[in-house]
Amino acid sequence: MTPTNRRVCQAILYEIGAVAMVTPILSVAFDAEVSTTLPLSVLMATIALVWNYIFNALFERWEKNQIAKGRSWRRRLVHGAGFEGGLVLVLVPLTAYWLDITLLQALLAEIGLLATFFVYAIIFTWAFDKIFGLPISAQDRSA
Repeated sequence: MTPTNRRVCQAILYEIGAVAMVTPILSVAFDAEVSTTLPLSVLMATIALVWNYIFNALFERWEKNQIAKGRSWRRRLVHGAGFEGGLVLVLVPLTAYWLDITLLQALLAEIGLLATFFVYAIIFTWAFDKIFGLPISAQDRSA
């Protein structure tokens, strides 16, 4: 699979899982109808999808220049933290506006989602790599 196809496939599959998780969580947490939280979840996923593609392209460019190849748990943790950290900057104000809540409430909601997605991102990427193999940037080419 080409790096571009791999990134697109990974991002789309990741966000499908994200919408399936976030919609009911937001509905329960804010006592909101699914008709309100589903469009928000889809918008959040769309933003995350674009960020996922950009972030993974940048991460793989950095990763390609690293001496140690492969994806250790430490590297996976850095990947997950960088990805989720970038989303906070956009999703907190969006959530506050959409659900008509304060920025603090949105930040607290985002912290809960971040904890969930931090684990989800690491597990999803590990499973994706197991199924589709490591990207070229993480492969040891010295062998």
